[in-house]
Amino acid sequence: MHFIWSLIVGLVVGAIAKLLMPGKDPGGVIITSLLGIAGAFLASFIGSSLGWYRPGEVGPGVIASIVGAMILLGLYRALFRHRTV
Repeated sequence: MHFIWSLIVGLVVGAIAKLLMPGKDPGGVIITSLLGIAGAFLASFIGSSLGWYRPGEVGPGVIASIVGAMILLGLYRALFRHRTV
């Protein structure tokens, strides 16, 4: 159940992160959603490692997921930005 909850939160978080970080992305909606899902899992992993969340707790928290998704979106933009000469 934790995995499914993280997927659902991740999809919503990806959209919120995109709204908070407007600009041209090298990917589309699918990439942004996947980054949101990865951000939710990243926040869950870091939060449980630091003792903020218990193992099996429902969701890592929306704010932590948004921050994780924004970090991943920023890294994705930096790595896969198309450069023009």
